[in-house]
Amino acid sequence: MTSVRLAPLAGVTDWPFRVLCFEQGCDCAYTEMVSAMGYLCAPRDLPAAACLLERDPREKKLILQLFGKEPDIMARAAEELSSLDRYEGIDINMGCPAPKIACAGEGSGLLRTPDLAEDIMKAVVKASHLPVSVKLRLGWDQDSINVLDMAKRAEDAGISEITVHGRTRQQQYGGEADWRAIAQVKQAVKIPVLGNGDIFTAEDGLRRLRESGVDGLMIGRGAMGNPWLFSQLKAATQGETVHQPTLHERMETVLRHYDMLLEWKPRRVAVNEMRKHIGWYLHGMRGAAQMRAKINLMDDPEQVKDALRAFEQETELT
Repeated sequence: MTSVRLAPLAGVTDWPFRVLCFEQGCDCAYTEMVSAMGYLCAPRDLPAAACLLERDPREKKLILQLFGKEPDIMARAAEELSSLDRYEGIDINMGCPAPKIACAGEGSGLLRTPDLAEDIMKAVVKASHLPVSVKLRLGWDQDSINVLDMAKRAEDAGISEITVHGRTRQQQYGGEADWRAIAQVKQAVKIPVLGNGDIFTAEDGLRRLRESGVDGLMIGRGAMGNPWLFSQLKAATQGETVHQPTLHERMETVLRHYDMLLEWKPRRVAVNEMRKHIGWYLHGMRGAAQMRAKINLMDDPEQVKDALRAFEQETELT
């Protein structure tokens, strides 16, 4: 059966959101990316660091994603983190396109230094008590596509599986993901390959599976505000009817998400973070823009919840 996973998304895929995705059939999720250097240097009781590492008992398979550019630092962090008995694997981030990460030689910046990237993979595999995977992009830019070389290096280094986002770092999230290139990686290595990029509907997922022959799909932006995408993809791959959530199901999920964040984080932080999630949940609905503008001015979570319930009632009447 095809594995359908939630991608690591900074500022998005914390445990409350992951729990909602797991409830909808997500097979595996990844933590927000963790800095190897930051983890080793930060006080163990630092709230910001602890939040990134937290796991809820309701989560199924969870893999920690690690980034950095120094083999010994990455190895030390992987050894410690993999011994926590909290995760099922360690994933090396070689795909993040954010300027502050990539231009510092980390994330997708490692695609410009393949020898160093290979050293990191070997060091982490040797140090980790868990299977080690890696996430790649196609290359730094269109003139330096090197994903096939990187995939073969990963396999030789002992990496257990590879995820490929079908864009270069230069593309960021623009243009179209190149699933033909992902298919070439699948054909070039014997270890499992997951595909990532531009999966927003169940139909997208089925088409990409047929085009590439990958072993699984990793869903990123398509899951934001839409955890139902996982159950829809499962239904589609099994030849079953794909159901859309009702308005009531959608709003109940928003409220549950809100409550989980409020229980976990300080009120001010939870209110601020939920504003973006609410925007994603309401995307495409009539009156969503006005509702977002109203909620963005509210600081009282109960007031926000009342506004959401009123929005549901008004929408059902129209």
